[in-house]
Amino acid sequence: MDVSDLNFGKTIELFWVNGTAEGIITAELSNWNGKGIKVPRTEIISCQREDVCEPGVYFLLCQEDDGTDSVYIGEAENIRDRLLQHLRDYQSGKEKYYWNTAVIFVGRDLNKALIRYLENRLVEIATANARYRILTKNTYKNTVIKESQAASMDEFIENIKVLINAMGYKILESVPTATETTEYLFCKSGSPGGGASGKGFISAGGFTVVEGSRVSEHLAKSFESGAKSYYDLRKKLESDGIIQEGRFVKSYEFNAPSAASSVILGRSSNGKIDWKTQDGKKLNEL
Repeated sequence: MDVSDLNFGKTIELFWVNGTAEGIITAELSNWNGKGIKVPRTEIISCQREDVCEPGVYFLLCQEDDGTDSVYIGEAENIRDRLLQHLRDYQSGKEKYYWNTAVIFVGRDLNKALIRYLENRLVEIATANARYRILTKNTYKNTVIKESQAASMDEFIENIKVLINAMGYKILESVPTATETTEYLFCKSGSPGGGASGKGFISAGGFTVVEGSRVSEHLAKSFESGAKSYYDLRKKLESDGIIQEGRFVKSYEFNAPSAASSVILGRSSNGKIDWKTQDGKKLNEL
């Protein structure tokens, strides 16, 4: 077996700087010289920490009016100065989105070329995972660094994945995949010409619908008013390209079985009843 296929235990230290989870939090990983720092928007101006003034990459976490999670991923040689610029841009109307939390990652020996490489790779990974709407418009896609540096930065990214997930953000977490022992469930409707046919499985974050699942062509009249969050989610998946021409073109993890079945059926749905095994056993019977 390839060593890269193995998972090893990790020691993570989360430190509440102000004694509360709502304040500044640092995150460190054993045997790694990098560091993560979560800073609330309300503390950016007063924050005088030396580590937030170092070169690195950052994530600005937002929630849009429709409830959609979105993120801006950026890089800067002085993170604090760049975050202050974001605040000024919002005040002047140049920046339209409102973020409430910044998650920063800094590390020894990072320079402009390396943080540009990190930013581009992080945007690519977050876009592919499609868990958040990505607000970053442009990155430096052709940054030239040495092969050894690229390998080191790829390891840096793996550690960012661990720490940002530990802080509660699944931006860089890939969609779960089935194993040999996974039990699939199915969700179907018999609408003539527009029937839905979903396939998925229970996963750590909720419920994963697999690539190729077909959604109903017809949306119930009560869907938008009676289950607006699920209606908006379906529209988001379509606009983000997860659902194209009535099918999931890539697997997607929902936070609950009912969210998955509602999106597939185009109506309000109880996932515990509408998801069934191949032999007809309902999810709530498992």
